[in-house]
Amino acid sequence: GKFVDWEKMPAVSSKSCMEPLPSDPKVLKSMARAGCWSKNHTVRAKAYNHIIRSIRCRAVTPDDAVYRDISGKLFGQKKVSTHPFPQFMKESQIPMYCLNKGGLNAVKKVLVCLENQFPDITYCPVLPAIVSLLLHYSEDEAECFQNACKLIACNDPDMHYVDQTFLAYQSSCMTFGDLAKKYCHGAHKLIATTDHNRVSVYSEWMMWLFGGLPFEYATRVFDVYLLEGFKVLYRVALALLKQYRVSVTSRDIAHHLTVDKFLEKAFSIRLFSGKEISLLQIANRKALAQKGITHTQRRQSVHMAIDLQRFSSGVVTAQEMRIIWSWIPERFALFHPTLLFTTSEHGYSLQTLYSRVEGYEPTVLLFKTLDEEVSGAFLSSDWSERNKNGGKDSFFGTGECFVFTLRPEMERYEWMTLHPVESVSEEEFPKARLRSRSFTPSGSRPDTSASSLSTAGTSQDSSLLTVPLTEPRPAHFRSVPHLPTKTASMFMAGSRDGIIIGGGGGQALYIDGDLHRGSTQHCDTFNNPPLCKESFQIQLLEVWGI
Repeated sequence: GKFVDWEKMPAVSSKSCMEPLPSDPKVLKSMARAGCWSKNHTVRAKAYNHIIRSIRCRAVTPDDAVYRDISGKLFGQKKVSTHPFPQFMKESQIPMYCLNKGGLNAVKKVLVCLENQFPDITYCPVLPAIVSLLLHYSEDEAECFQNACKLIACNDPDMHYVDQTFLAYQSSCMTFGDLAKKYCHGAHKLIATTDHNRVSVYSEWMMWLFGGLPFEYATRVFDVYLLEGFKVLYRVALALLKQYRVSVTSRDIAHHLTVDKFLEKAFSIRLFSGKEISLLQIANRKALAQKGITHTQRRQSVHMAIDLQRFSSGVVTAQEMRIIWSWIPERFALFHPTLLFTTSEHGYSLQTLYSRVEGYEPTVLLFKTLDEEVSGAFLSSDWSERNKNGGKDSFFGTGECFVFTLRPEMERYEWMTLHPVESVSEEEFPKARLRSRSFTPSGSRPDTSASSLSTAGTSQDSSLLTVPLTEPRPAHFRSVPHLPTKTASMFMAGSRDGIIIGGGGGQALYIDGDLHRGSTQHCDTFNNPPLCKESFQIQLLEVWGI
């Protein structure tokens, strides 16, 4: 407590619990979520040491003795450090919280020593906040340093605490952007339509929590973070983002929600599994690496790529394309769209469309009707997948597919099922028919062989994203348990007679082989209303690659 200003510290019970803390992680997790340590500073200090001591780390992890040695060499007997701030901090500040001036200087000294012991950390703007929070409950600088080292050096495959490079940090920001699209649709739409560079908004998401939240809220988040790792930060930031729609920021959250109510909202968010989130981060990291971001470099600007000056389309405006780009997965939104096919230049031929778009994954299909309605679809898999499965026509694609309408109204409709794609036999598959012509799928492709992350046996352009087929993929879904699994997994299908997107109870979109006519209905896959007039004539159709 010697580093804190006690007049700023929240008032708590003076009774100290002398009972030993349980060793069962599940019990500790329940206690942390319930705020059992928030009632006494001594208990919280004991809990932090107890939890951090059990973290699995590298064989050689710097401890308090190492700190005393290197701090003596670096600072001597000086109580105030004159060293520059570590490079990995960049523009980030040290949150004061309830620290006194001596505490602020102690944080700086610990950070300088961390930089000395972990030279591979090139970008970590959240570390000052972590050290600051730890110091509030540390006996001395050495103990704070030792605990911070344990978080940095954690090698538990199921636990992650600190991003240590700009590549890792930015991939986490992109992953948060993907989650925001899924779980905070209203807030994300508001940001996408009002902010030209939403990347800059989401790039600060961790600072909303550590540095932005009031001390009482930040410590309660930190309690759970030590036990549950990085994933809980996504939950809390999403809960905060949901409040953004009513103009609530990190700093004034206390005026709108108590800390218990705020965390209750965060824990009620049913995220993807930890494994799914890790796979999404891997995919985002690969996309960033392809964009030129490396482990060793310092911070670099990353922009979502719709250039208003370069973009030209006969179907949508540049601003409308920016909205579409705000909907697609973050790893693809890094890249500028490339026009692959347009009926105004390449004619009204489905076979020509196939020949021009094969080899690209994913693609965005856009069309304008004679009634000036504009709709489309984001399609996660290469159209050459239609030729697989023994030459039989079948559905393929992944849960990242979605359909949308832009005019007269703007809305996106995502995959509406709890379950990953299953194989469906010809006997089980409902026939997909239209009045004038029929298209009969005979089986559904499993998600494991047709993914938005990779395409087997397809020649890939160097600008395309791929993930080796041996890796599992994220099965993007959300819970609507009443929908039938098989009909709700019909993403995209194509034959010489036409294209179908979405199925089960109807087709979200059907376009005939002449690219002149189409129809739209409600379907189980996307749970969408008709995207435009149910039977329509096409004025112009485009397909964009990434």
